[in-house]
Amino acid sequence: MEAIRTVTVLGIGLMGRPMAENLLKAGFAVRAWNRTRAKAEPLAALGARVCDTPGQAAEGADCVVTMLEKGPVVTEVLFASDLPSKAAPGTLVVDMSSIPPSLARDHAARLAERGLAHLDAPVSGGTAGAAAASLAIMVGGAAADFARAQPVFAALGRATHVGPDGAGQMTKLANQAIVAITIGAVAEGLLLASAGGADPAAVRQAIAGGFCDSRILELHGQRMIERNWVPGGKCSIHLKDMDTVLETAAELNLDLPLTKAVRQQFAELVADGKDQADHAALLLWLEARNGPYRVGNLPDRFAS
Repeated sequence: MEAIRTVTVLGIGLMGRPMAENLLKAGFAVRAWNRTRAKAEPLAALGARVCDTPGQAAEGADCVVTMLEKGPVVTEVLFASDLPSKAAPGTLVVDMSSIPPSLARDHAARLAERGLAHLDAPVSGGTAGAAAASLAIMVGGAAADFARAQPVFAALGRATHVGPDGAGQMTKLANQAIVAITIGAVAEGLLLASAGGADPAAVRQAIAGGFCDSRILELHGQRMIERNWVPGGKCSIHLKDMDTVLETAAELNLDLPLTKAVRQQFAELVADGKDQADHAALLLWLEARNGPYRVGNLPDRFAS
């Protein structure tokens, strides 16, 4: 099994850029492509080669990492660009985007026909995890390909092999459902405490370490108290993922009532123009239903 030395990153956005930076720090030769080239240009100063097309970036690479917005975009980049004609047989394609499990399985089969290996490896941890190289990486695909990709994953976070093609995406859907429901629970708890006269910042500190403690309480709870809606994970992206959760659940004949309820809250928040806000801004939907109660007295902070 040949070691991976050259890694292509397709998609240099909020997540892709810090991931590419960490791959450079780990000693990989990195090639970068983004539809808007200007977003990838800063990586050149760090030693990356910025390319004009996906195929140009993939040519000669051992591993191609995709971190793109949604399934149709991944399909377009993998199959409707110059990538299939430029990537060498045996190249490992690691899709770290969040897409439907059925689409991940389709991509794996189509790439195999072209002699390319595939792992679906979505992540959790947001921009903070991407920057700190502490992402939770959920990987579906062949065990041998997972083993081959370990050095790449080690530069980005902690990877777990969860099953065959599509299993990584299925795990991400479980993650997104749990995250969304927990954000809603934290928002309701902090608003309840605030309306009842308690200091929400002190409440968060008091319950940390107890049964309800979580990364959501730690990070998103802090965002709610600071009223910081500059996105780490956008409401629009989480709504997209919740739609995928429910579509997949329907295929499995599952009824997920909590997921349905929180998905509707995100849909109303996005319709209200908060699509680019961090998903912790679900608190704003709750406060709109419960005025004049509010968590804290700080002004709301959105991305400029």
